[in-house]
Amino acid sequence: MKLTAEQRTQFDREGYLFFPGLFTPEETRTMTDAVPALYSRREAFNVREKDSEAVRTNFAAHLYSEPFAKLARHPRMIEPVQELFGEALYMHQFKINGKMAFEGDVWQWHQDYGTWLNDDQMPTERAMNVAIFLDDVTPFNGPLMFIPGSHKKGVVEAKHDLTTTSYPLWTVDNALIAQLVERSGGKQGGIVSPTGPAGSMILFHSCLVHASGSNLSPWNRVSVYLSLCAVSNHIRRFKRPEFIAHRDFSPITCLPDDCLRNDYPVELPWQNGMPSNALATSSEPIASMREAA
Repeated sequence: MKLTAEQRTQFDREGYLFFPGLFTPEETRTMTDAVPALYSRREAFNVREKDSEAVRTNFAAHLYSEPFAKLARHPRMIEPVQELFGEALYMHQFKINGKMAFEGDVWQWHQDYGTWLNDDQMPTERAMNVAIFLDDVTPFNGPLMFIPGSHKKGVVEAKHDLTTTSYPLWTVDNALIAQLVERSGGKQGGIVSPTGPAGSMILFHSCLVHASGSNLSPWNRVSVYLSLCAVSNHIRRFKRPEFIAHRDFSPITCLPDDCLRNDYPVELPWQNGMPSNALATSSEPIASMREAA
């Protein structure tokens, strides 16, 4: 999938692009049907909400689930990012966030690159997220909120929040959020929240400041996130487990566009269980890409 000149300009200006209904109901259902079995597993890669058994994030499904292994190689997600960076990509992180009905907790205001820099020593912001809605996203079930143009500030000051939710995050304080929102238009567009049908896609810059509120509605809001990084920009530290921050920097090779509707062979290296070394961590920087392989 190629971006138009207008889309590239919009991305540069606002820091995100929204593609409503990009994946068909059939394609989306292939993924949605696989989620309950993934969420039911009592594994380290399923992070649950602080005060409930609801899954907050499932990590690395592309390594043990066929539908998500295909999505991880889908040209509609990979090609636009590869075009913007002008370079091959690897998968830095793959997650299925479950903002479940009545139980889905907040994601505080943050930049994704803030976490990737502080925890993983990713050299620059040449990485970004691509999100797919697996459920309809409405104003009521905890949609993402963006501050348009906030990526232009680069990396902003953040603190490590270890207490608000079950998942630690490098978060941006309220005073700076208020400044960024006012700068982006205040009540006239300083915060935007893309909503749309299941199968919609959002592409957003790793420095774009974003958040989401809790889900008090009776409707789930499950989304898949591919965090794609330029190969030359691979992380320099393995402080987090491999199921959170991946250590295979091999370039992604795309499957055909119909891969979610037809059979194509994909590797599932963790199909029979996550290897024990995927939990190993180190605070020491890696010396080179070759040593990390």
